Amino acid sequence: MYYTEEKRRKNIFEVVSVVKLLSLLVCGIAFFSSDIWVTSDSAKIGGFNIITLVLFSSTLLLIYKAWSISLVRDQLNEKIIKKDIIEIAFFIGVFFVLIYLTGNYSSQYKFIYLFTIITATIQFGKKFGVAIAVLCSGIILAIDYLTFPGTMINNYFQSDLVLVGVFILTAWLIGYYVNLEKGYREYLINLANKDELTGLYNHRYFHESIRNHFNMAKKSNKAISLMLIDIDYFKYYNDLYGHTAGDLVLKEIGELLLAKGRDCDIVARYGGEEFTILMPDTDEEEAVLIGEKVREAVQNKYFSGEESLPNGKLTVSVGVSCFPGKSQSIKELINSADDALYRAKFLSKNRVESYVSILDELKNDIEDEHIDLISSIKTLISVINAKDRYTYSHTMRVVMYCQLLGDKLGISDQDKKTLKFGAYLHDIGKIEIPKEVLNKRMKLTDSEWNTIKQHPANGTEIIKSVHSLENIIPLILYHHERYDGSGYPHNLKGENIPFLARVLTVADSFDAMTSNRPYNTSKSIEESIAELERCKGIQFDPLIVDAFVEVLKSNEAQLGL
Repeated sequence: MYYTEEKRRKNIFEVVSVVKLLSLLVCGIAFFSSDIWVTSDSAKIGGFNIITLVLFSSTLLLIYKAWSISLVRDQLNEKIIKKDIIEIAFFIGVFFVLIYLTGNYSSQYKFIYLFTIITATIQFGKKFGVAIAVLCSGIILAIDYLTFPGTMINNYFQSDLVLVGVFILTAWLIGYYVNLEKGYREYLINLANKDELTGLYNHRYFHESIRNHFNMAKKSNKAISLMLIDIDYFKYYNDLYGHTAGDLVLKEIGELLLAKGRDCDIVARYGGEEFTILMPDTDEEEAVLIGEKVREAVQNKYFSGEESLPNGKLTVSVGVSCFPGKSQSIKELINSADDALYRAKFLSKNRVESYVSILDELKNDIEDEHIDLISSIKTLISVINAKDRYTYSHTMRVVMYCQLLGDKLGISDQDKKTLKFGAYLHDIGKIEIPKEVLNKRMKLTDSEWNTIKQHPANGTEIIKSVHSLENIIPLILYHHERYDGSGYPHNLKGENIPFLARVLTVADSFDAMTSNRPYNTSKSIEESIAELERCKGIQFDPLIVDAFVEVLKSNEAQLGL
């Protein structure tokens, strides 16, 4: 709709320009055909009239064309609007001179003010057009009154009163149509751009806006931030109270977002229970602060029936990203904000997360010649996320569990970093697994299960050419080995399994047990802890299980358990 509106303004500007050019041509013709150019040598002067008229008209065309090009670039700019008003005043002055030189009260060119009245009304609406009509009428009547001999009956004044009526009627009729068209156009724009339920901008308008603002930010080298907002447990609320109550919540949160957003922000309903705020000329730090204000406002507002939700309150999770710091394209900006939102939701909900890529951290520790490969791995992970959203959320939770467990076990800073990177990349081999296998809801066949079991080896192949990632390879390759030697791919046993791989196995398995999978129903926290305890010495290192259980119990609030 933005580009349609731009095209409409451009077309109107072209029409107005043509009218103004015609008025200048009429002015030139009237001026050079007036008595001031008539002499006894009519042939010579007649030739002079034609040549001069052509030169004059050509000059006017060139000057006005240059003027119009400078104006068409930005019809909404305040400076341009001032130029338009100055231009109208210029035309009024030129026409006054023409009328004065072509006979004052007897001039046959008084109608020329119609051109200015028409263009002024089209550009600025009925009120402005009528005001210009009144001004032009006053000038004509003043000429009649001041220049006509007082000893004669002024028939021109009477006929000019009719012309005045034409001026005002023309301005009123055109202005009425302009206002009618403007109201109808605004109605259609709102219909096309606004979400009917919340009154916020809709998904389509958001994408038009982000293209426009992103391109402007790129040209001006300014920051732009994007916030994605998702209502926590909204499906639970809808199932509990029905869609009518859910719609009311969406509307109330939409109103709250509008209240918290700034005038320059684009607040839109992204889809379902997701909202977005596009923040031009805003860096990440400021965007996070705005996100916190939004989160707190929702948390502090009472919503009917919220006490029945799992956390006793209706809350939102917020993801934030920015250009140019965290993204270099519109797609990256949206995807990175989406990743931050998912991290906020899957870690504990009711929080604001800014986008942080573990692979971006990794770039600081690898050789320059492998930077492009890291970017490729980042792209592969995005592909995995698109194929299987579970894999992404699972990976981020496993990273978090590993960080807490690493602190508990007292491992070195270097091992903590290796564990974090290994946890992030441990499922990268799933890029080779077909989407229909990853998302299959029925029990896997033996062949499909064997395909799944290839992902540790596939992941190793992807990163083995990056020498700086060699210490991560054991975690990717052995995180499905079992303590009793019955795991895969190499049936390693006990302490033959690398220590960090054993740590990753516990975190990975716990999250798999507590998550809904396409082919498996999740266990409760208590059931999963009991399963860890039961499998000590069989699947898991007993010491690591004990440490992990202590981590879970001491971080219940942070983990949302």
